[in-house]
Amino acid sequence: MSERKVLNKYYPPDFDPAKIPKLRLPKDRQYVVRLMAPFNMRCKTCGEYIYKGKKFNARKETVQNEAYLGLPIFRFYIKCTRCLAEITFKTDPENTDYTMEHGATRNFQAEKLLEEEEKRMQKEREEEELNNPMKVLENRTKDSKLEMEVLENLQELKELNQRQANVDFEAMLKQYKELEAEQKRREQEEDEQEIKEMLEQAQNRRLLVDSDSDEEPVKPHVKAEARMNPTDILQEDLQPQRKKPKTESWERSVGKLNTKSQLAGLVTVRKQKPSPALANGTGSQETTASTGSAPTAASSLSLLGVYEDSEDSAGD
Repeated sequence: MSERKVLNKYYPPDFDPAKIPKLRLPKDRQYVVRLMAPFNMRCKTCGEYIYKGKKFNARKETVQNEAYLGLPIFRFYIKCTRCLAEITFKTDPENTDYTMEHGATRNFQAEKLLEEEEKRMQKEREEEELNNPMKVLENRTKDSKLEMEVLENLQELKELNQRQANVDFEAMLKQYKELEAEQKRREQEEDEQEIKEMLEQAQNRRLLVDSDSDEEPVKPHVKAEARMNPTDILQEDLQPQRKKPKTESWERSVGKLNTKSQLAGLVTVRKQKPSPALANGTGSQETTASTGSAPTAASSLSLLGVYEDSEDSAGD
């Protein structure tokens, strides 16, 4: 398979480059180039404005028999965007610019011509003063006279304006100074107020931080129970609160040992018929039970002991 991009070409042994015919092109040959309009212009045919920077497909040629210090001068042909009239301009290497040639007028050309005329006159004057010292003195006197005339005209205009306006400039300046002083005073007061507020905020933050660091954890407020007698405080439980969770956990795991309800459940009372000899004793016991409170576990044990002794004595 042959190479797609051929870099090495084959030259036969009898190849002679001198036999190749040379391409003779005319000197005024034109090339098509892409360029932008170098200045603002206006078409003479239709009056269309062509602004600087607009792009064109232009024809370029070398101007014959024109050069500047060995630099060739080129001519460009473009067409108007509206009427397709031909417009030509060429390079100006002497002024590093372009010159309008045909088909349009350059905008702001009058200003450019005025500047060029002023430069030319200034250059001629410097050349005259360089060789003639009397000319220097004459030019200085002319300049001083012109300056004096300008100052006099300016003073006359100021007086005319003062007559027509009737404005007190001293009062205006005084009022302006007062307003400026008042504005400065207000700005100073605002700055002082702002600094004071910032200092107060910083001090409040510092106090809050110090109070948070020194403050103990807040304990829940417990409402004190109403005490009937001054000596009730001696009967309160003075045990610290931090030991209560330990006792509660112990009671949950093992159980309470001193509750009377649990011990009462372990004792069972057997119901036996009392003997006739103790009828009177039981009657009195029933009356006391009815008048008093309910018997506890200890009282039931004592009653069982009395019943057993009475049975033993009856058996004997």
